[in-house]
Amino acid sequence: MPRLLVLGIGNSLLTDDGVGVFAAEALQKETWPENVTIMEGGTFTQDIFYLFEGYDRLLVLDVIHAGHAPGTIYRLTEEDLIQKDNQRLSIHDVDLIDSLKMAELRGKRPYLQVVGMEPQDITTWNIGLSEPCQEKFEKFLDVAREDIHKILQEMA
Repeated sequence: MPRLLVLGIGNSLLTDDGVGVFAAEALQKETWPENVTIMEGGTFTQDIFYLFEGYDRLLVLDVIHAGHAPGTIYRLTEEDLIQKDNQRLSIHDVDLIDSLKMAELRGKRPYLQVVGMEPQDITTWNIGLSEPCQEKFEKFLDVAREDIHKILQEMA
């Protein structure tokens, strides 16, 4: 059975940088099919290539800096990240692409998709989201759920 890893990355101590981690925590409380794993990846994205073993697809939840209003939600493919320098997943995207390459060297790697949110603040020590990101957080979760269900249909 094809498997999906949903990975929330970021630093939950730096305001909006934690949006992916907060989303993973919320989604972990829900019921998902046995071929879906939801995990918090923190900020150690280059060292997590071993986690990708056995997964066919990878959905990452993180912040994206693309110059739009805080709380803007994005859907990106792996190709988008590689080809578009103006859309960056905080500092985590370069490490994440490297981790995927390392997983490929070990044999198999999942195909990457991203659901991201434009942050307002990723420098203030604070547990919780800024007001604009908090206002859009439920929508962020809805988009993540939609993508999980769509990926499951594609893998069926």
